[in-house]
Amino acid sequence: MASAPALIAPPLLDRHGRTISYLRISVTDRCDLRCRYCMAEEMTFLPKSALLGLEEIALIADRFIARGVRKIRLTGGEPLVRRDVGDLVRRIGRHVGAGLDELTMTTNGNRLADHAGALFDAGIRRINVSLDSRDPDTFRHITRHGDVVRVLGGIAAAKAAGLAVKINMVALKGLNEAEIAPMLKWCIAEGHDLTLIETMPLGSIGEDRADRFLPLTAVMDDLSARFALVRDAHRSGGPARYWRVTGSETRLGLISPLTANFCETCNRVRLTTDGMLYTCLGHDDRVDLKAALRGGDLDAALDRALASKPARHDFDIAAAAPAVARHMSVTGG
Repeated sequence: MASAPALIAPPLLDRHGRTISYLRISVTDRCDLRCRYCMAEEMTFLPKSALLGLEEIALIADRFIARGVRKIRLTGGEPLVRRDVGDLVRRIGRHVGAGLDELTMTTNGNRLADHAGALFDAGIRRINVSLDSRDPDTFRHITRHGDVVRVLGGIAAAKAAGLAVKINMVALKGLNEAEIAPMLKWCIAEGHDLTLIETMPLGSIGEDRADRFLPLTAVMDDLSARFALVRDAHRSGGPARYWRVTGSETRLGLISPLTANFCETCNRVRLTTDGMLYTCLGHDDRVDLKAALRGGDLDAALDRALASKPARHDFDIAAAAPAVARHMSVTGG
């Protein structure tokens, strides 16, 4: 297998003049939950033979770092279901402070208690945990079988290990909208940040997403009446806009691809577990980096991908079909 080219290459710049500094790597398409807005109840996953090997993921990450990527997030599916993910965290984590500003992970928290200490030791300092409800029955309904007590235990273990925790909560009309303000209050008490996310039309899930779509404009009207929120210039490297909750250390973030499009500042690309590079979450255009790596032309493949990166997504929550056929679990959100 060919290694990544050693020559210095120019920074990653797309055809719209946007600099790509953030790489999201889906290490597996598998997950141990089945969240209703993300996956169908019955899923077909890739065979293990189709996945990138650990060393291949690391070599691709090396090349992205050499070309200016400053932040890498490991995602899934659920990244902690991949047996060798700890080795990958250590391999990429060696770049933190030496080309890479930050290595982070998004997890559902189901296995976090077993891995929190190792993640910290490998160089991760901040994680996102998906938590759409703290009510056991609602959580079980949204995830189809999850145990919120286990996830809360994982969050506590992460905090004890020294990891900063940001809670990701997808706003779902008729399911968890009454829990958003209590979730923010809990995050303030626990010292966590909270990011609210609008549901996105990705993959067929067997339900109508329009029935559950909750615009964050309405959510913010409610939260602003309950909490003293001040606009915060903080940027985490992703698409969220932030507010500080006065009198606390907690930040409230909003990711609103439907009501407040943020594509003009997009700095992200996504690598799937089988080596496909997607330059937009809402489009199916992709470049095969696994083939490029093995063929020795990785840099050329990166340039081809960026030359075709679209200006924006085409999400429409009311459309009869999802914007793209692949599920969010394939590209990691």
